[in-house]
Parts: sequence; C-alpha cells; structure tokens
Amino acid sequence: MNASEFRRRGKEMVDYVADYLEGIEARPVYPDVGPGYLRPLIPAAAPQEPETFEDIMKDVEKIIMPGVTHWHSPYFFAYFPTASSYPAMLADMLCGAIGCIGFSWIASPACTELETVMMDWLGKMLELPEAFLSGKAGEGGGVIQGSASEATLVALLAARTKVTRRLQAASPELSAAAIMEKLVAYSSDQAHSSVERAGLIGGVKLKAVPSDGKFAMRASALQEALERDKAAGLIPFFVVATLGTTSCCSFDSLLEVGPVCQEENMWLHVDAAYAGSAFICPEFRHLLNGVEFADSFNFNPHKWLLVNFDCSAMWVRKRTDLTGAFKLDPLYLKHSHQDSGLITDYRHWQIPLGRRFRSLKMWFVFRLYGVRGLQAYIRKHVGLAHEFEALVRQDPRFEVCAEVTLGLVCFRLKGSNTLNEALLEGINNARKIHLVPCHLRDKFVLRFAICSRTVESAHVQQAWRHIRELATELLRAEEEHKQSPLQKPKVEKKGI
Repeated sequence: MNASEFRRRGKEMVDYVADYLEGIEARPVYPDVGPGYLRPLIPAAAPQEPETFEDIMKDVEKIIMPGVTHWHSPYFFAYFPTASSYPAMLADMLCGAIGCIGFSWIASPACTELETVMMDWLGKMLELPEAFLSGKAGEGGGVIQGSASEATLVALLAARTKVTRRLQAASPELSAAAIMEKLVAYSSDQAHSSVERAGLIGGVKLKAVPSDGKFAMRASALQEALERDKAAGLIPFFVVATLGTTSCCSFDSLLEVGPVCQEENMWLHVDAAYAGSAFICPEFRHLLNGVEFADSFNFNPHKWLLVNFDCSAMWVRKRTDLTGAFKLDPLYLKHSHQDSGLITDYRHWQIPLGRRFRSLKMWFVFRLYGVRGLQAYIRKHVGLAHEFEALVRQDPRFEVCAEVTLGLVCFRLKGSNTLNEALLEGINNARKIHLVPCHLRDKFVLRFAICSRTVESAHVQQAWRHIRELATELLRAEEEHKQSPLQKPKVEKKGI
C-alpha cells in the first residue's frame, strides 16, 4: 500500500468507522456466538499472495462484527464505561503514524514533554495537591500507565523496595528475603481483583479489610488488622484505598485511612480507576478529600474522560520512589541530557520499556472539549444513573442495593439469588441490553452502569421497560412453578 492508496483507503476507513458508530444502536449489543466460532470462518494459514482491501472489509462485517460485544452501544450498561471520542481516535491515528517508542526523552522529546504537561493539566483539573505536580520545585509528577492494574502493581513494587531499603539501613543483617516473607499489604474487601493480583505478582501477602455497611474501608477495621499482624511479627507496608469500587462504586474513607498510613509509615495508594474522572466536577471533588495523605494516586481517563484506551493517569508524591525501584541504565539507553534535572525518562516509571505517544489523545480531547465540556459529559451520565435509580425505586418488586453516587446503579429483584441469576440470564440472552452482576455480601446483584458516549434518556427508559417485562415473565413462571413443581421456570427471549 503506497501513500496514494493509503489516502483513499484511510478516507474509506474513516467513513466506515463513522457509519459504524452512527449505526451501532441497530446492532445487537451482545454477540450470539459460541466459543470457537471464528476459526472455521478463516483459513488455517496466512495467504501466500496479497488479498484485496475490499475482501478484508467484507470479512470484517462477515466474520468480526458478529463476534463483537459493542461497548459503545447506548444499550451497553455492563462493567464501567470505556471512553471513546472522535478527537481521541484522530489523535490515535497520529500516534500510530509518528510511531515513536517514547521510553526516554531523547527517543522523542515531544512524547515525553507533552505527557508531563498533560499530567499537570489533568492534575490541576482534579485540584491535586501541588506535591503531585511536576513543577520546578516539586518532587512528584505524573505518568501515563497502561491500566489501573499496572499502576497498583508499580506502586506496590516501589513501596516494597522502599521499605526493604529502609529496614536494611536500620538493620544491615536483614536479608531482602527475610523482609519479603514478613511484608503484608491491605485493601478493602471490595477492592478490585487486580489489587490481589498485584500482591501475587509482587510476592507479598495481601489482606482484605472488612468494609462497613456502606461497603467502605474505615480506619478502625484497618487499625485492627494492623495491630493483629504486627503482634504476629509481620511488617505492614502498603495500603490500597479505592474510590469508586467496581462492585458498587463505594468510597473508602481517605480522611480516616490516610492518617493511619502516615502514622504507621505505610505507602498509601489511591485507586480511583472509574470515579476519578468525576473529580473534575466541583460537586464531586469532595470525594477525593484526603488524597493529600497518599503516596500515589491513579485513575483511568480511558474509562470516563473521553480519552480512549489505553490511558491510565498515575501521580506520585515523590518520583524518586518510583525511579529508585525500577532504574537500570545500560549504555545503549543512556543519553547526554538524562542527568540535567530538566527532563524525565519515563522508562524508569513503569514496567514496560516501550510506550506509545498516548498524551496526544489527552491533548486533543482536553482542547476540543474543554474542561466545561468534559464536566457536562460526566454530569449527564450521573443524571441518567439517577433517572434509572428513580425508575427502579418506583417498582416495589425491585430494590436498590447501594448508594448511587455517580453513574452506577446496583439493583435486584426482591427475592432469592437464583431468581436474580435467572433475570440476568434472560437479559443477556435477549441481547438487547448488556449487564453484568456483582456480589454485595451474600446478595447476587445486577449492575446498571451508564457507559456509552451516545446514551440518552430514551435508551435508559427502553432498557428499564425491557428489564421489567423480563422480570414479569420470570415471576409469572416462578409462580406457575410453585403451583406445579414439575415445571421449570424459563425466560423467553424477547426484544425491547
């Protein structure tokens, strides 16, 4: 493909993408395929001779699209949002064209410096403490990681290195292995599974702190766990506080947990993967109060801030805590400016060496939407969530299971877990909307997350009508089953 054909095919692809997104509402949000559907549809080996672009695009519709879960459909209410916007897509095209691997400043100065500036822009939108920004006098700074999972792992590894060096400085006879086997980290029992995974990869014990009645980690429960473990000879060193948990968007109490971490000399990492975007709105900024106690803070613009995947924003109070854990300097990566104090080599801030020019997406989105446009987008989603909450509360057959703060509503039919499992199965089998569940204590709960950039009140209303209809059928079938025990309740597949 030469430049001339690229111009032509590129324009065709932009039209295809625009048509796809404009028509996505008409596609079934959830695919009707089984495991292994794709392999029989494509050859067993790559073609020996070139094929045509037209044939490839035909196969996109014939082979790929039937197996796509359409995350940007206005009927997608599962998981959490994954951000998408035309400015971010255009920036990604430019990123792909430039194609730099920005591991160090010299590898592409613009890639490094724009990231530093964009992280400061975003930090100021959030009103982060000055210590987290990369100002001339500051010790902190921001970095774009691939995901919140990476950010948690990076923070844990940095904290592990820091505590090991501190303990060895005080007691040189201690080996790293002896310290490692006693290290223990903590998170709420509502924390994302990626936190537990970070503990597994980092080789340290991770303990779940019981959450309170609002599914939040409180200082008293954390302190109790700390005292018990210290008495057993363990070394508490790391705490993850979650703002906006995956299950129900609950918020750990930073203002309580932060001082405990400070007193106990433990690293506090704040994971606000989903909820962090909302903190650019003044009415939600209080949910971040207590971040001044944190050693690191992370959220995902690629979830809810219109910057498409991957773009996970992480700040640290003291950047040498990261670089001290990950810095290696082989001759082939050194350059003459690295010790000037004026630049950042982000290879020392992350697990991978290579990195894409991801800050371009932030630059395009922030400039083309403006802070007010981004705030309006967040507020619209929160409003739609409260609209759905009101609908659920109007139907006495249903209950709302957790406080609705942002764009997530946790709800269920009043009744058994089996009943709600059947309702979710009916919803997803119908393929008109897509939901996923969670467990809150011993209850099986349905999550309704406002996700799509294009979702409107009409889609929420239609989704609720669909859920109610399926619930009515399910309850009728259950009642019939009670009267006739040999009959098994089932939910018919039915459209909106």
